[in-house]
Amino acid sequence: MTFEQIFSSEAVANAALGGFIGTAVALGILFVIIIIAASYIYFALAWQTIARKLRYKKDWIAWIPIANFAMILQLGGFHWAWIFLMLIPIFGWVAFFVLMIIATWRVFELRGYPGWFSLSLIIPYGAGAILYLLAIGFVAWKGKTVKMAVRRLKKKRRK
Repeated sequence: MTFEQIFSSEAVANAALGGFIGTAVALGILFVIIIIAASYIYFALAWQTIARKLRYKKDWIAWIPIANFAMILQLGGFHWAWIFLMLIPIFGWVAFFVLMIIATWRVFELRGYPGWFSLSLIIPYGAGAILYLLAIGFVAWKGKTVKMAVRRLKKKRRK
């Protein structure tokens, strides 16, 4: 190859386009990683706050992947060992998903919020994730106390 062939305007344009596409892909991947990390930090902070408000002794478990699901199950009144359903393909995943919805329903009601907030887990794509993050944010940081939730549950049982 000659010098003119290597540095022709077509070769330079192709190299610039390849560099631009590579940079765009790298920035896109970086953006997705930042969004995932921010969502996980928000999720862990929210569940740690919920666990603390429900007087769960080991609220720091909210930061440990997989173990945080066991904590949510325990807060919802299930034994932590149900987490092992995740090891059974398809049927175990579905059963675990149903248990998580039931557990979050119970936790939300204990905090004095409607349990149907937990149904945001069922909504597909990004909308469900955003709604779920909003729901756990309300449950974690909005001003209702455990005493109010206990009073509400006692009133329901009297009726």
